[in-house]
Amino acid sequence: MSAQGIGIRPVVVPAVALVVLLGVWQAAHRIFHFNSIVLPAPTEIVAAFVKNAGSILTETGLTMFESVMGFIIGCGAAYLLAIAFVHSRTVQQAVYPYAVALKSTPLIAIAPLLVLWFGNGIASKIVMSALVAFFPVLVNSVSGLTAVDAEALDLMKSYSATRRQVLLKIRIPNSLSYLFPALKIASSLAVVGAVIGEFTGSTRGIGHLINTSSYYLDTALVFSAIGSISLGGILFFGFVAWFEKRIVFWQKA
Repeated sequence: MSAQGIGIRPVVVPAVALVVLLGVWQAAHRIFHFNSIVLPAPTEIVAAFVKNAGSILTETGLTMFESVMGFIIGCGAAYLLAIAFVHSRTVQQAVYPYAVALKSTPLIAIAPLLVLWFGNGIASKIVMSALVAFFPVLVNSVSGLTAVDAEALDLMKSYSATRRQVLLKIRIPNSLSYLFPALKIASSLAVVGAVIGEFTGSTRGIGHLINTSSYYLDTALVFSAIGSISLGGILFFGFVAWFEKRIVFWQKA
């Protein structure tokens, strides 16, 4: 198989699977006459999207903005904290248990507090998104920064390298192969965090649109909104994966 065929395959196979799924869904809807309030047909979902395309795309764009900002803040903070952990055992012992406790806390329990502290605007959604993206990047970054070849460290010490030089030339490059898998996970979690924040208290965003649509039993619009934000999450994940190939170019696919 040619390289071009291998490159297209990851796109074609899911697309074909989606077409088959939608075809079966549409046929089952016609045969069994499902209630459209419970499960609308794919054609009804597409019609709802076309009818409300402006509002769906606008709200999706806002939610994706919250997700990207939360992703940047959460992942940046996690990586800086991981560097602090590597250089100070005391800091790691003092802070890491609380990071684990934060990860173990249900998101739906945190969201109302964030609305109280940051309001029902985009700030609380960005913070929620950052909190969700934070933990996987922290764990993988610590692993990558510490899983360094002992011989490389000995070589740097023999040249009287400072801790900063060891960090920049050994630890950070070594951590990239650990960091990017976590970033791909965090990109999806950041979208989830933003939507959950919008469910709790918001007047904008795709979560708010889903809430109001479900209240009025407009299930087709709910599915349209879900499909739109899912596509946004896929594109976000794909961008991080593309960026990984450009940065960690020495790593095999």
